[in-house]
Amino acid sequence: MTQLALVIDLNVCVGCHACVTSCKQWNTSGPAGYMCDDNPYDRDPTGTFFNRVQSFEIGEFPNTETVHFPKSCLHCEDPPCVPVCPTGASYKREQDGIVLVDYDKCIGCKYCSWACPYGAREFDEHQKVMKKCTLCVDRIYDEKLPESERKPACVLACPTNARLFGDVHDSGSDVSIMIREEGGYQLMPEWGTKPSNHYLPRRKTRIRIHEDELIRADNPLKKEGLKPAKVIDDQTLDDVTSW
Repeated sequence: MTQLALVIDLNVCVGCHACVTSCKQWNTSGPAGYMCDDNPYDRDPTGTFFNRVQSFEIGEFPNTETVHFPKSCLHCEDPPCVPVCPTGASYKREQDGIVLVDYDKCIGCKYCSWACPYGAREFDEHQKVMKKCTLCVDRIYDEKLPESERKPACVLACPTNARLFGDVHDSGSDVSIMIREEGGYQLMPEWGTKPSNHYLPRRKTRIRIHEDELIRADNPLKKEGLKPAKVIDDQTLDDVTSW
């Protein structure tokens, strides 16, 4: 059984919000319907977003770093938002595992929002219905588009390729390979929802300096008479602290 999902690499996400804006742009003009921002700047702002990026500072001062954490509907294999819906508006597609909302059936009761442990549901104040990420279902099956563009808008817009899209049940797919090789994990698996989206953990960053860069005439290390380091990581800077 196919299960389409996103795999997000936290090691290369820079928090630029390109995924947020591209998602908003594509879905506002697509079948997901109008995504309102009736009151975006006041004391009690309202707005509908399918994708959000949360940023955190981790570590202890002065050794802190910023982590950017994109979050949207995880298209769970056992979505708790589906059985609580009194009208059957929330449903999971059998052919690809995408969780969607039928706006014609939705009464805006917000039961699905309360049931979702990830806060992925959005209430559209303009249309009075619940909305969520659709994985750009209208785009990924559009045969009028080149095959390379049949991906969610957020995936195509990411400048660092932090977002991958594919079938996580296909052991040979790019997303499955990345999950296996890079230690991909699910968000809050203890809830038993079996999220389809996965995250790739942050990894230790290592910067390798090529030999020719060490002997250039304009190399600042040479001018300052400092000992160059072949490998620089976030633990040891050797003698290149003047950089």
